[in-house]
Amino acid sequence: MMTEQAKVPAIRFAGFTDPWEQRKLGELFEESDERASDREILSVSVANGIYPASESDRETNPGASLANYKIVHFGDVVYNSMRMWQGAVDASRYDGIVSPAYVVARPNSEVYARFFARLLRQPMLLKQYQQVSQGNSKDTQVLKFDDFASIGISMPASENEQRRIGGFFDRLDSLITLHQRKYDKLVIFKKSMLEKMFPKDGESVPEIRFAGFTDPWEQRKLSEVATFGGGHTPPMADPDNYEDGYVLWVTSQDVKSNYLDRTTTQITEKGAKELTLYPAGSLVMVTRSGILRHTLPVAELRKPSTVNQDIRVILPQGECCGEWLLQFFISHNKELLLEFGKTGTTVESVDFGKIKDMLLYMPSTVEQQQIGDFFAKLDSLITLHQRKLELLQNIKKSLLDKMFV
Repeated sequence: MMTEQAKVPAIRFAGFTDPWEQRKLGELFEESDERASDREILSVSVANGIYPASESDRETNPGASLANYKIVHFGDVVYNSMRMWQGAVDASRYDGIVSPAYVVARPNSEVYARFFARLLRQPMLLKQYQQVSQGNSKDTQVLKFDDFASIGISMPASENEQRRIGGFFDRLDSLITLHQRKYDKLVIFKKSMLEKMFPKDGESVPEIRFAGFTDPWEQRKLSEVATFGGGHTPPMADPDNYEDGYVLWVTSQDVKSNYLDRTTTQITEKGAKELTLYPAGSLVMVTRSGILRHTLPVAELRKPSTVNQDIRVILPQGECCGEWLLQFFISHNKELLLEFGKTGTTVESVDFGKIKDMLLYMPSTVEQQQIGDFFAKLDSLITLHQRKLELLQNIKKSLLDKMFV
């Protein structure tokens, strides 16, 4: 954002040097109250802006009257009067109608709508919406048009500069959407392959196998192909256990992805003295945590690590490939949680003693390695797209801060 003296954003397109103007929204918009019932219904949300209601997953009431719905033209600004302070506002790319609960603000000729689609979501304006909204609580606050019109903003006088900024962020959003779709497709593809490359209940072979493998998978106890371990929390009252520590110490809050190479807390050699340092390739499973209401977190250690008392360690042995075993746990996550989750306890937990003795179907070591390598490469690709997506989102966040006043 700007300094009061400068009245210009930190970053501008070349060729634009004039200070931005201070204006009231009421000088730029007028409330529109045109009504119709025979046009496409539009919705407004914080996450998606304005979009056709037909594209929403939410069920609509087919019997609801559309008689009082408000007309929206391309370029109109529409906002949810009860959710404006959360950012439920956008400049429409559609012609249609919206619920009477929405406010339709029609711009004058000084306004380039796509610029205002960004400006009106800026954090400083969201705070102002909340301050001037009428109501006793967030759930009942309403931003009427007259109060919206009273808010002051800074804008470039040049419509060309507005167009450059609005168009830039529209293109950036398209790029983010493209990467989001690629990421989502990979996640869905992996989920599908996990279901098809491990045997379903009652079967001894999966639906899909690599060429050359035809033998049935053999049933084994987990305790026959792995050893197990655990850990504890070094006394926190002794700072020598933690200060300037470098030994990775895994707790339940660290197991958020399939692979683990860093921890929130590191401990010292003194703190780790009575703990086992487990090698890279070991699997860690959260066995006691509130997260077990929803999922059973399992990850592979990428670096030697110690663990606390809420974590159990599975060390694949001999013919058991760790990467394959990791994907087994991921593919059977819900079933394992249902079967081994403890009920009636104050803190969610799983019965790890029973997990150690559970039966699982296993292919040959060579087939395990091929399956494990396949999913490891797929996970790397998913992580790559996730990082690209996060980078673009961070760039957008930074530029929104620096390209507006």
